[in-house]
Parts: sequence; C-alpha cells; structure tokens
Amino acid sequence: MGSRRTTHDVAIIAMGCTPFRDHWHSSADDLLVDAVQECVGSLPSVTLDDVDAFWVGTQGSGMSGQTLARPLRLTGKPVTRVENYCATGSEAFRNAVFAVASGAYDMVMATGVEKLKDSSYSGLSAVYPPDDGTAVDWTAPAGFSLLAPAYQEAYGVDARDMRSALTKVAMKNHANGALNERAQFRKAVTVETVENSPRIAGPLGVMDCSGVSDGAAAAIIVRAEDAHRYTSKPIYLKGMSFVAGSGAGLASDGYDFTSFPEVVAAARQAYEQAGVTDPAAEISLAEVHDCFTPTEVVLMEDLGFSERGKAWRDLLDGRYDLGGALPVNTDGGLKSFGHPIGATGLRMMFECFTQLRGEAGARQVPGAKLAVAQNLGGQPGSCVAFVAVLGSER
Repeated sequence: MGSRRTTHDVAIIAMGCTPFRDHWHSSADDLLVDAVQECVGSLPSVTLDDVDAFWVGTQGSGMSGQTLARPLRLTGKPVTRVENYCATGSEAFRNAVFAVASGAYDMVMATGVEKLKDSSYSGLSAVYPPDDGTAVDWTAPAGFSLLAPAYQEAYGVDARDMRSALTKVAMKNHANGALNERAQFRKAVTVETVENSPRIAGPLGVMDCSGVSDGAAAAIIVRAEDAHRYTSKPIYLKGMSFVAGSGAGLASDGYDFTSFPEVVAAARQAYEQAGVTDPAAEISLAEVHDCFTPTEVVLMEDLGFSERGKAWRDLLDGRYDLGGALPVNTDGGLKSFGHPIGATGLRMMFECFTQLRGEAGARQVPGAKLAVAQNLGGQPGSCVAFVAVLGSER
C-alpha cells in the first residue's frame, strides 16, 4: 500500500489538555471547553471564529458534531465526530490534518474527549453491534495478557526476567507521571506494589493496567508555511500513517501474539514520509500506547526501537527511562496519565508538542528534535494503529 506525504506540509501551532483523572464535578462539555480554552488562549491573535472546521473524537461521550458545537456555541461551522476504538483522538487529528493539507481549510481544530467515570462500568465501556457469533469474547486485559507468555516462548525469556520487564514498564511510567501535574496517578511505585497487586488476567495485575479516567485535549493545525504567523515555536508533522487490520490474526494459526502487524506497517509508512531510516538512533522520545505493560514491551520492537527479542533487556537496562537513550512515555503514558479513550491520542500529541518546544519542565528531554506518537485500538490480532512523527524543525 502506498502512503505519501500530504500535498501541503502542516504544523501544530497550539494545544491544550486537561488533567486526566476522576472529574466527578465536570461534564464532557466542561472538559472540552477547558481544553479548547487552553489551546486557543495560548495564541493571542487567534479566536474560535478563526478556526474553519472542527473534529471531535469520542467513543461514548457524544453521537455527532454537536458534541463539540454545543459547549463551544459554534454556529455556521462544520464539526465532525469520529470514533476508531482507542485511537479515536488520533483519528480526529488525522482527519483535521488532511483537511488543511488538501487546501480545503486554512486553520482547523482537532479535539478528543471521554467521560468514563460517569458510566456504570469499572473499565472501558462499549456497545458492540450484532455479529455472526464468531468474534472472540474476551476482555481487554485477557487479550493483552497473552502477549507476555507468547513473548517468553518466542524468545526464550524466563518468567522472572519477563516479570521484571513488565514491572519496569509500570515503575518507569509512574515515575514519569509523578513529575506531571496533569497525570491521573502522581506517585512513584515500588517493585512490591506492582508485583503484589491483585491479579486481573494471566500474569497481569492491577498495576499492569492503564488507568480509567476522564479528560479532553485539543490541537490547532495550519499549513506549515503559515505557522510562524501565529507562534514562534510551531511543531511540524513529518510523517503520519494509520492502518486498520482485517482481524485475520485471530482467525489464523500464524498469529503468535508477539507483534502488532498494524503498528509495524503504520510505523514503516510514517518513517518513510519523515525520512527516518534508523528510528532507534534518530527519534528523541516516544509516546506509545501502554494500555498494559506487555504492550509497551512489544511496541518497542514493532516501532524499531529494539531488536526482536531484546526489548525486555533494553527496558531493564534503562534505555527507555527519562534519562535513557530514548525516553518513552515521558508524561506517564496511559499507565500513569490515564486513558479517556477519545482524548488519549491527542494527549500523546500534547506531550510531544510540549517536549519539542522545550516546555516539559522536570521531565524535559534535552535537545529533543523528533518525537513519535503511537496509538492503537482493538486487541492483539485485530487492531487499528496510528503512528506520527513530529519535529521541531520544518
């Protein structure tokens, strides 16, 4: 499949992001308003009237473009609601980018929101359409728990080493989240806390699972050549790809749960557009979809950051720590920052945007030039995957 650079290069000129946590006293409307106000408020010369078109991503907190138009009191503007599993926020961003890149609009806004804590569910909620009865009936923790034993079997990693690698993911991301005032969980955790947490599915305990939270995020996007009219520190989209898997993995004896093929394909296309030939050496930092701790282990290899079968070792050696060679999930990731479905993809963008502008404070990666945002949805063997490369230089 071909994947080309867009006709017009684009840039992000502003972003906003609420804290991700239990917002018992805020509605989805409130969260969207907060994120949008922060986003627009950072640009003295821009108002909502200057934005030509809007996208809002949400799984279950709205059914149409009015999810955004109503709280913002937008009139006479096109507003589109999108949904694509846990990659919904990235889908809002992707469609907004294409609208500017095509020349259809000069300035657009992508937003994402989710209010999960108001539901009657303790985890992610979804209403699935009727099917033919052949779909795999399992929970997200159950599906992703299969990654760990499959990885051990494929690469000869013993149980203790694998457990240590999963624990390192949780500890690293919670340590990063402790430095982030917007994160849901702002407390470092110990080995004992992670490994003694109640079991959820297979080898996964509570501390191997991402947080369920409320939140919203927003971004304003313009053509790259126009970016400096609005800000002295625009962030440029260097490459972007989205791949929707056919779901054949779950119906095939060939799928072994050691990789997300959709992520591999999306990363390859995004890197090609960005001119990245050695991601392990060229990428300054990455935000990845650590919905469960083994997911991050596998993603390090799918994104080309570690050799196959070596990510567990690289994690334990500190390669992906905040002070390591390639810091991953510097804001805490899904694990510590939280996971309101519609906002997560844009939250990843927000951290990349903040880091590339040199505004991340105590968690700043020195000299950051290129960042990766990787967002997925679905389940192993049947995923949708988004990968973007962002840069501080055009």
